[in-house]
Amino acid sequence: MIAQWRKATAAACAGLLALAGLAACRPSSSSSEKMTLTVWASQEDQADQNSWLQTMEAEFQKRHPEYAITWQNQVVASADAATIAKQDPTVAADVYTFASDQLGTLVQAGAVGQMSDDAMAQLKKQTAGNPTMVDTVTASDGNVYGMPLAGNTWFMYYRKSKFTEQDLTSLDAMLAKGKVSFPLTNSWYLASFYLGAGGTLFGPNGTDAKSGVQFGGETGAAVTNYLVDLRANPNFVNDTDGSGLAGLKSGKTDVVFTGNWDAATVRENLGDDWGVAKLPSFTLNGKQVQMKSFAGSTVYGWNPYTKHPVAADQFAAFLSSTYSQKAHYTMRSVIPSDTELSSDAQVAKDPVAAAQMETIAQTSVVQPSIPEMNNFWSPCENFGKSLYNKEVTHTNAAELTEKWMQSYKSLM
Repeated sequence: MIAQWRKATAAACAGLLALAGLAACRPSSSSSEKMTLTVWASQEDQADQNSWLQTMEAEFQKRHPEYAITWQNQVVASADAATIAKQDPTVAADVYTFASDQLGTLVQAGAVGQMSDDAMAQLKKQTAGNPTMVDTVTASDGNVYGMPLAGNTWFMYYRKSKFTEQDLTSLDAMLAKGKVSFPLTNSWYLASFYLGAGGTLFGPNGTDAKSGVQFGGETGAAVTNYLVDLRANPNFVNDTDGSGLAGLKSGKTDVVFTGNWDAATVRENLGDDWGVAKLPSFTLNGKQVQMKSFAGSTVYGWNPYTKHPVAADQFAAFLSSTYSQKAHYTMRSVIPSDTELSSDAQVAKDPVAAAQMETIAQTSVVQPSIPEMNNFWSPCENFGKSLYNKEVTHTNAAELTEKWMQSYKSLM
């Protein structure tokens, strides 16, 4: 059983000595517990002495003079953490960053520790009104492993001169006025229509493998029929290999769906005519249905094999604290997941940050992290290709939607 550790009481400040990649902090108190903590983080977060990670380590030491910490920083990207940690958790870092879709693998490998009561109190405050962020770090056993540092999802960019504010709430209204580029053949995006209509992946919280993929039935068939019409709309453009972004520059597209990673390109391609917003709704059986994107997070967690579990839990929580997330945004422009920061003056005036935070809080569902999710992507992509290639029609929409659902039963 993975122990749940309680946070020790923080105290006043202490001295700091930092070296590149290795920082030694030695408070004056002779009773301080000496320890070495190995930390995995991205190259960008620890590039030099003044980088975000080293700055947060110095701040953590100031807040915890009960520890005398030698920091051992190593470059391991969040996308690679689970692959490395699961091989031998006993030699993995004490604290490390990982992508939330790796949570199930890490829990299964016993490589990530359950967060303490104090960390849970912090998480509750930071995710008020945003249950999706809590779901990104909640495993199938209902416990929380890790703390979200930053969110990850997609939303909408558009040509402002084409649309009114009211148009932006409706995909159909935008299709009536401009060219809408959407990645119909990409599983990460296609699912948004079925999720918006009430479809589920592995239960309501994405953790029940036995529940499987539920995009079928009458509602699923109705969504498929909507997508048949979407494909046939002369203002629809399938977005592949960056064609949507290129179309913004050439004038061939007016709307694209992507994430914060493409913000600079959108601004460059549209100049002062660029806009960004959360996801729109679409018309299903005469009613407006909200599109819902997958959302995940970049997480900091701690290794249950650490020799210093209390400090490791505290530091993982601190790296994802409101203080650290604001510093991360200021130093590296990484959009925070903390809902408290949505009203921060600096963050609030950033339209991309606002769109991402609103999308995650209001129009998203958690991207499941259980291993069974790996079997979702290919059949969904193939169905999207069938839609795009006009193999799916109004005549066979219900039948092919059910065949798609049946294909998952042999995989799960």
